[in-house]
Amino acid sequence: MSNTKLNNFLLCDELPLWSAPFGLVLLEIIRLRKHINILDIGSGAGFPMLEIAERAGKTCSVYGIDPSPDSILLITEKIKLKKIKNASILGCCAEDLPFPENNFGLVANNGLNNVRDEKRVLSECYRVMDKGAQMVLTMNLPDTFFEFYDVFEAVLKRKGQEEELTRMKEHIFAKRKPVEYWKKVILAAGFRIRSINIAEFKLSFLNGTAFLNHSFIRTAFLGPWEAITSDPEIFDAIQATLNYQAGKRGQLTMTVPYVCMDCFKD
Repeated sequence: MSNTKLNNFLLCDELPLWSAPFGLVLLEIIRLRKHINILDIGSGAGFPMLEIAERAGKTCSVYGIDPSPDSILLITEKIKLKKIKNASILGCCAEDLPFPENNFGLVANNGLNNVRDEKRVLSECYRVMDKGAQMVLTMNLPDTFFEFYDVFEAVLKRKGQEEELTRMKEHIFAKRKPVEYWKKVILAAGFRIRSINIAEFKLSFLNGTAFLNHSFIRTAFLGPWEAITSDPEIFDAIQATLNYQAGKRGQLTMTVPYVCMDCFKD
């Protein structure tokens, strides 16, 4: 592939499938204003960070942060290719933001559930936000992929793996906390909550084999699932059950509920 074609692909590759529903609702909720600094936490492949930068225009400066060197490299190249003048990306963790107090008029994040310490991150966000600044957060919720987890639970029970069943439930809570938990920690950090919007989207697959072999599932989910149990037969049984269900229903559908929370600093 020529450099020109590669650059064209990079220019168009701005909407990761998993991030799209979360990012689109976030873009509807944020309030853009002139002459503010904007912070995007966990910028990943650059969506919605770069979209926010282009929509905000030249009077605003948009800063993205991400701990992944690959993300930093990818976003840096996209900024160059898109000729975006008001965006920059920094390699750091959200628990220790390298910014002064009262610096931002808007903070956006898709996936606060993926940070190491969400309470510290919220405290840092409060510190760097100006009075009256808006913070918009989106997170997927505990019932994400409940169709898979129901089968996982049934197989673990059938195999008598009670400790593994406990680990599965701990894994779900660690990665996907309920709305009431987020309300509590956001208010405890000093924020006010303007609105809470709960919605869902669905992902369809031909069957369980296609689901478990999907590149995103293998990259983001399969490792933690496999860490729950050391029995390789568990996932053979899960796959067989999901395939059976898909055969009866015509396909396999996975549900992803999520919340978008519009918050502000008094």
